Amino acid sequence: MSDPKQKTQFMIGNAILAVCMLMLIFMGSLWQQLGPMAMVLWVVLAAAGMYFIMQDKRDSNLPD
Repeated sequence: MSDPKQKTQFMIGNAILAVCMLMLIFMGSLWQQLGPMAMVLWVVLAAAGMYFIMQDKRDSNLPD
């Protein structure tokens, strides 16, 4: 994880997942305003966060 690009992607992933956590805390009010779109938005953001976090795992020296 010494590559700056990988560290940046890891930090972006963590920031997106932090937004997802805040969304879960306020899901009741978000649901009232957005309806089922609130859950769809949460799933999309969670997937994007995990995608960015897992980017640095692709280039690791782990056996296949």
